[in-house]
Amino acid sequence: MPIHDQGYRRYAGTRAGTGTNWVVITRAGIRTMLAKRAFLGLLLASLAPFLFRVLQIYASANSPQLASLAPVTAETFRDYLDGFAQHLFIFFITVYVGAGLIANDRRANALQIYLSKPITRGEYIFGKLAILMAFLALVTWIPAITLLLVQVAFAGNFTFLVNNAYLFPAITIYAFLEILMAASTMLALSSLSNSSRYVAVLYAVLLFFTQAIYGVMYAVTRSSSFSWMSLSASLSQMSSVIFRQPLRYETPWPVSLLVIVGAIAVSALVLERRVRGVEVVA
Repeated sequence: MPIHDQGYRRYAGTRAGTGTNWVVITRAGIRTMLAKRAFLGLLLASLAPFLFRVLQIYASANSPQLASLAPVTAETFRDYLDGFAQHLFIFFITVYVGAGLIANDRRANALQIYLSKPITRGEYIFGKLAILMAFLALVTWIPAITLLLVQVAFAGNFTFLVNNAYLFPAITIYAFLEILMAASTMLALSSLSNSSRYVAVLYAVLLFFTQAIYGVMYAVTRSSSFSWMSLSASLSQMSSVIFRQPLRYETPWPVSLLVIVGAIAVSALVLERRVRGVEVVA
């Protein structure tokens, strides 16, 4: 009978790179969401504002009369990204995708399993964050950049793009700011509860309550200088700055930016506190 050597053998394979485990989490999360028909329907519905702007660009390029009534300018792209319909779809997608990202893992006690593997807290958080950011980019940054290309195609020249060369970085910066604030805030709230429904309610309350506070202050003072109290208004103020449009509110734009950065920073602190391998009792 042959005797096999059971001694130590040097590993002959390749070593996996560190810091890339988040990709597995992101890929699995994206596949899970794309398998849901209701979510696919929501994504298709979110194309409505994009298609409306495509029709506007087409009409403006082919009809001088319509071009004077609804001209395509830099403000058109700002209004697309900062419009009510766009914000509404961003809200629904954020809630649909983000509410259960961590809450479901907490309910199933999966955090201990995740973090007992060679996955760091940073990789876990970034992997979950990337899921929501990817879908939000799909309805904000990608359509807005596509609109730029559509404008060039319908116009048949690069005049608009050359005269408004700042639009590409403006779209990118604003979309990233909006996506990061929505995704980080939702992920932080998701880490606070085991119920995705409760998280969805918390997120809705956060947005609508801050907007309501600003509405009350405006009704009392008749001044928009308190717009910093609203996360949505702060984003709108920054959209005017980034797209070089007149400011919508009296609040200094650095204050609005500070509110957005503060919301992201607080979300990061909450995630650092709540995402651990053992249950944390507040």
